[in-house]
Amino acid sequence: MPSPYIGRFAPTPSGYLHFGSLLAAVASYLDARHHRGRWLVRIEDLDTPRNIPGATEHILRTLDAYGLHWDGEVVWQSERLALYQHVIDHWLATGQAYHCDCSRRTILAHGGGYPGTCRERGLPAAPDHAVRVRVESQPIVFRDRLQGEFRQAADDLSGDFIIRRRDGIIAYQLAVVVDDIAQQVTDIVRGADLLDSTPRQLWLYHLLQQPAPRYLHVPLVMRQDGEKLSKRLGSAPLEASQAAATLFRALQVLAQEPPAELAQAPVGDQLAWAVAHWQPDKLPAKRQIPEPRT
Repeated sequence: MPSPYIGRFAPTPSGYLHFGSLLAAVASYLDARHHRGRWLVRIEDLDTPRNIPGATEHILRTLDAYGLHWDGEVVWQSERLALYQHVIDHWLATGQAYHCDCSRRTILAHGGGYPGTCRERGLPAAPDHAVRVRVESQPIVFRDRLQGEFRQAADDLSGDFIIRRRDGIIAYQLAVVVDDIAQQVTDIVRGADLLDSTPRQLWLYHLLQQPAPRYLHVPLVMRQDGEKLSKRLGSAPLEASQAAATLFRALQVLAQEPPAELAQAPVGDQLAWAVAHWQPDKLPAKRQIPEPRT
């Protein structure tokens, strides 16, 4: 018997929610509720230099204003450091991970992929050493619910990859897998910009001897200048006062074809319709789609 559906939305507080992140949140929420599952919210705040004061509070208020109500307590990654470190310590002890003192410049000189320089050096722990996990060249194959079959060797993109940075910050790839396992997440719906991260995450599931979730990567909305909507490029924060109109537009961009009479309906009514009629396969199986003109 399959496990009950558990989905999640995991924003980073490096800025406020914008339309691009709303699309990922809405898609994740609709998929969870359509399957009568739970929908969790996790704040991925490990990269402290990038965190913006007040961003977490704005994110949670905005989700609430848009009717995207989560189940259970919000989880902060910054409160789970011991859990990640336990995994790192275990892998260091068993030889699955190792310390690395290579600079970014050194790695770029080898074409950008890590050449394994420190793999067998046996470096001791030091404040400015990163920790890398060993990967193998075996192909990792998974079927994305929208994008189809995806095949890649875990070492194709980066070789042995970092799980703790030189500045001591736990790397995204490790933290997200450890948390999804701990929260028993069964389904991950997120933007297609993370599709290339999935093989590395699946490798970590393999090492941790845990079943991987199902994935659905929705296309990224690209600005007219070819850049994706992002906090880094100053995409406009969402406004609670425009929730109904913006949510309706999000449903349109997600190819759900909401009826015109819902355009002025409260967000709760829009979401109720969208949950009942959710069909992710209406989306194009592409990584990117153009931002619709308003």
